[in-house]
Amino acid sequence: MSRDRIGLIFEPTQRHIRVEFNGEIVADSKRAMLLRESRYELHYLFPVEDVRQDFLVESDHVTHSAYKGDRKHWHVKVGYDDAENAAFQYAEVKNDRPDLTGYIGFEWDAMDAWYEEDEQVFLHPRDPYHRVDTLRSSRHIRVEIDGVTIAETRNPILLFETGIPVRYYIPEEDVQMDLLTPTELNTHCPYKGDASYWTATVNGETHENIVWSYKHPFDEIPKIKGLLSFYNEKVNIYVDGELEERPNTVFA
Repeated sequence: MSRDRIGLIFEPTQRHIRVEFNGEIVADSKRAMLLRESRYELHYLFPVEDVRQDFLVESDHVTHSAYKGDRKHWHVKVGYDDAENAAFQYAEVKNDRPDLTGYIGFEWDAMDAWYEEDEQVFLHPRDPYHRVDTLRSSRHIRVEIDGVTIAETRNPILLFETGIPVRYYIPEEDVQMDLLTPTELNTHCPYKGDASYWTATVNGETHENIVWSYKHPFDEIPKIKGLLSFYNEKVNIYVDGELEERPNTVFA
């Protein structure tokens, strides 16, 4: 892992990463690197040889970063569809920053789909330094809007997420649903799933999209139910026919 004094992290990801555009895989790598600039700004960068060069079209567009230096761009063209200046490569090593020059990245939203292993990922790469915990609680939670109690419970779920205030999730039966109107807004979180929203109307005042819920949140932990795992430190594990190096940890 490479970390510089302004907090840039540039490190390998052990995940198989693929990028799709117009029905074709334009990048496919088991050696991708994760560039983390902040918890909201993460990019996968691919070794040049893991990118389909025949889908890249030269561009004279250049962008500049004070921290990472200049980067040149390509258009991504597959069939009759193209994404303008959607691929990029850093052209220089900036001061004591990590060397990014041997890699190509893609603008996330310009591509049709991103995959970590065989699962599609949305919004941005999942941050290995980001954590989400949910805990049952008997705390008394009451929500008030304009002097009106709109929700009250002693049976909340508390959600603790890196860098975000604790969120209190309340059972529907403990919410004044007659004061809420569903809206068309939907948002996606890479860690929790798709959220739907309600607007609250209290004392004639409208509070748009002030309430949300995840009807079908991700179930990452239940996915491993009934499966077995071995200590990588104590056995030989082959991945796609290649022997993995045994990690040196406290479990070795």
